[in-house]
Amino acid sequence: MKKTRLALLSGGVSSEREVSLNSGKQVLEALDKDKYDITLYDPKTDLKQLVIDADKIDAALIILHGPFGEDGTVQGLLDLLDIPYQGAGVLGSAMAMNKLVAKRLYDGAGVPTPSYLSFSMTDTIDPLKVINALDLPLVVKPACAGSSVGMTIVKEAKDLQDAIKLSFQHDDTLIIEKYIKGIELTCGVLGNDVLEALPVIEIIPGEGHEFFDYNAKYTAGATLEICPARIDETITKKAQELAVKAHQALFLKGYSRTDMILYGQNLSVLETNTIPGMTATSLYPQSAEVAGYSFTKLLDKLISLSIQEHKKQKLRRST
Repeated sequence: MKKTRLALLSGGVSSEREVSLNSGKQVLEALDKDKYDITLYDPKTDLKQLVIDADKIDAALIILHGPFGEDGTVQGLLDLLDIPYQGAGVLGSAMAMNKLVAKRLYDGAGVPTPSYLSFSMTDTIDPLKVINALDLPLVVKPACAGSSVGMTIVKEAKDLQDAIKLSFQHDDTLIIEKYIKGIELTCGVLGNDVLEALPVIEIIPGEGHEFFDYNAKYTAGATLEICPARIDETITKKAQELAVKAHQALFLKGYSRTDMILYGQNLSVLETNTIPGMTATSLYPQSAEVAGYSFTKLLDKLISLSIQEHKKQKLRRST
């Protein structure tokens, strides 16, 4: 059987470079070497080589996080090079990466999300007006950053300015939203036109982690993750429906993972990830395994979906 010539992209130039490199190593180990002839590319150093090799590549796996990897830039390059890749295209990637745009699209699609205000670096922010509008506690976060980088939960008015300053170190636009205390859940979606909602995961940050922050995500043992989540069938179905609805609201393809908060019997969507963490123990692969997809089979499925979607796009371009 002829092997699929696969480009594996990891590394990049964002603050999540090390996470991406680690994910790339684990993806490389899990890929079926009998099916794929794999070449590694680090966008930080290897973009020129990727362009040179383009006509020898059958598909790409993008294992990048944050700006210049998850925001549509690499996706646009691969489109120009006519290389299939897993997940969202330029439009969906860009919109999901920008949390402000995503929240506006959630609002339009009827996806519940915490109330919020947004500010650019040139705006004058009156802390008292913000607190009067949203009340304490608040969540302050950059509009475009992943893995909870630059995010702060503000409980006291005196801490708001420092949280704003931290967020502006990562982006020139920030979101200040109402903090909702509850059970953290996440739900994956898999597919192009026919969407499969994966089992819901319950996330319990360990001691010293008030929420699922960067360290809680990437420190072994720092977080307890339970799949399927300890919620009843009605809430499970509602969470899965919301994950699909959020996926569709952002015009995504292939796969995604939507984070949400359960409070009482209500759910509120926080954000949707277009390139979820892809180590064997990451949330999305954990959920996929419960659904019957081993890590290797999940990667096979994502590559297959990317090639199918690419063929459809080519047909549209040729008419």
